[in-house]
Amino acid sequence: QVQLVESGGGLVQAGGSLRLSCAASGSIFSINTMGWYRQGPGNQRDLVAVITSGGNTNYGDSVKGRFTISKHNIRNTVYLQMNSLKPEDTAVYYCALDTSSDLYTARCKPGDMDYWGKGTLVTVSS
Repeated sequence: QVQLVESGGGLVQAGGSLRLSCAASGSIFSINTMGWYRQGPGNQRDLVAVITSGGNTNYGDSVKGRFTISKHNIRNTVYLQMNSLKPEDTAVYYCALDTSSDLYTARCKPGDMDYWGKGTLVTVSS
């Protein structure tokens, strides 16, 4: 059974930074894609960023240049460094794992993901 556990959410002022972490445990193939999605009140779940085991990334347009995703393949842990945060970044952030990906193709649709974490709330005050 695969589990994803997120940490690092919280309250921050606009312009500030936060770092999210997500650790995957269980039977996980070494080649996979991990990433982050977010969902605000009344909104659909949108891509934030994904990263493959080969290091290829894909970012949502609204976070490019502000957020950076990284991955520790041996630990099956993914990180999201969020800088220059804006109130519109307020959402529940979900960690996700795609076990069917190859080394370099960064699939990014929510339907491509096989496992999800429970989410961590990020609130950015103005």
